[in-house]
Amino acid sequence: MSLANWEIVIGLETHAQLNTASKIFSGASTAFGAAPNSQACAVDIALPGVLPVLNRGAVERAIRFGLAVGGRIAPRSVFARKNYFYPDLPKGYQISQYELPVVSGGGLSIKVGLPDTAEEKFVRLTRAHLEEDAGKSLHEDFHGRSGIDLNRAGTPLLEIVSEPDMRSAAEAVAYAKALHALVRWIGICDGNMQEGSFRCDANVSVRPKGSDTLGTRREIKNLNSFRFLQQAIEYEARWQIETLEDGGRIHQATVLFDPDTGETRAMRSKEEAHDYRYFPDPDLLPLEIAPAWIDAVKAALPELPEAMKARFERDYGLSAYDAGTLTAARETAAYFEQAAVLGNAKLCANWMMGELTARLNREEKDIAAAPISPAQLAGLVARLADGTLSGKMAKEVFDALWGGEGQDADAIIEARGLKQISDSGALEKIIDEVLAANPKSVEEFRAGKEKAFNALVGQAMKATRGKANPQQVNELLKKKLGA
Repeated sequence: MSLANWEIVIGLETHAQLNTASKIFSGASTAFGAAPNSQACAVDIALPGVLPVLNRGAVERAIRFGLAVGGRIAPRSVFARKNYFYPDLPKGYQISQYELPVVSGGGLSIKVGLPDTAEEKFVRLTRAHLEEDAGKSLHEDFHGRSGIDLNRAGTPLLEIVSEPDMRSAAEAVAYAKALHALVRWIGICDGNMQEGSFRCDANVSVRPKGSDTLGTRREIKNLNSFRFLQQAIEYEARWQIETLEDGGRIHQATVLFDPDTGETRAMRSKEEAHDYRYFPDPDLLPLEIAPAWIDAVKAALPELPEAMKARFERDYGLSAYDAGTLTAARETAAYFEQAAVLGNAKLCANWMMGELTARLNREEKDIAAAPISPAQLAGLVARLADGTLSGKMAKEVFDALWGGEGQDADAIIEARGLKQISDSGALEKIIDEVLAANPKSVEEFRAGKEKAFNALVGQAMKATRGKANPQQVNELLKKKLGA
């Protein structure tokens, strides 16, 4: 098999669960984790005579998404019945949108590769439409039988469909991560992949390099982690290439990914749209969105990541990489800005991306749960910037703040006597004593041994119990030694 002779073509269909308190067509709760079938009302289980009522909050979230990706908000869209039989679909059809979706067009910029050499790419979006989720079939702990939980039935989803613009698993993962970050940033979805709030279907096909004709695609369903998305696409692409090179044919199908084996397997032959017998839902009027409604949603939209990234570069003098890292999540960006307006912005960024992130990762905490507040971090870096603390001392103060030892850096510095010695007169006296006490090191340095200089620095730091300003110690030593 030679990957160099083939091009992989990938499009993603992503289901983002909208974070409304109630379902899209009923007043039942959408809270996760309730006892099976305890949040399924008469509308959700399709009792005779019930009628759906559209949730305004779900529509506003769809508008918010359309504006964020530069899409077109349809002034008139229609809900349709998508007919198919499945045990967890009580009505025998799913209410979705087909010919006239609420959002069309737009796109997302992604970056693939290492920070210094990352290539930017624009992935176009075909559409985003509103629909209801189905229930869930449970096949475990039922004594050989299956159970149905209809708590998810009617939960509002925004299905986001990309164009087949991605050419590798890495690009697909970068797109999925960017989309995941965006829906969380604009506050329409909590993005919890373990709970099924954000899940992807990947349409994968291959074609000979240089060909403009799309190959036959297979759809990998319900990928709920970025790692599984990458593994599934890589396996599926290899399988399709090997099949074609061995003289076989690819048949359009829906496939599942097995994380235990790392393989995809066919679930059923792929249905085309006409198999679903779409037709407008007679119980729901067309959805009409007036310009004033769009304007109101736009006015409430938060500053978007790209705009904030550019502002961080401009206003705080951050590099593109630092600004991009700090705007990867809205909570991180908010933490940084609160700290930056109080202290040295660049140092705040460095400490956030270094010590703070490392500690959060070790303790498996989100930045919202960080024991050190933005104001406390700003106070710490201010003392580092003005020479009160050395880098080593600053880490000691950071540890104390993390452990809740003091209200701020100044209190800890005072309590522990950590103030750095920066007075040149006092340092000069200490260095004279160090030179007098270590004539052998002085002689070795003058004979060309650089390690002897480091030994003298160490002696000076030891004499000051680590409180001397290392830069000043270096400068004064070089001056005294005539270096």
